[in-house]
Amino acid sequence: MKNTFPGFIGLARLFDLFEGGAMLILSLCITIVACLGLLHVVVAVVKLVLHAGLQPTDPAILQEVFGLFFTVLIALEFRHSILVLPSSESQGMIRMRSVLLIGMMAAVRKFIVLDLNGVNVRELLALSAAVLSLSAAYWLVRGKAMARVDATIPPPSQTSQDTQPQKN
Repeated sequence: MKNTFPGFIGLARLFDLFEGGAMLILSLCITIVACLGLLHVVVAVVKLVLHAGLQPTDPAILQEVFGLFFTVLIALEFRHSILVLPSSESQGMIRMRSVLLIGMMAAVRKFIVLDLNGVNVRELLALSAAVLSLSAAYWLVRGKAMARVDATIPPPSQTSQDTQPQKN
């Protein structure tokens, strides 16, 4: 394709420049969101400790606090998925695994903040199916990556028993 389309290399470089700029802007925005989310978590926990005594047995308080924690973790994972180095061999696989992990974290967050008193069974089944599907996809992608790593590791040539001189 490089030879048949004139100006392809220049266009590819221009797109790489655009992609780098977009990643920088997205990274800055996600960093701001993560910092504000972290600040919100700290303020919420301090308020809970001062006003409510942070009763660890109250499910509503735990749901609120862990929901906030997961929100910050999801933002951090988004930033991590953007910062994959373009020079790495399996850039697409790394990003795909990261997106699947973000989806699983978001689903787990939804499970945590779900009010069990007003739960809709269909919603719960759909959320469970989503987590199961994301997990299966992650397992398949991870399996391909592990097979690729196993293929690059040379097998041992001899065991330690084979290298020992035999005594007669």
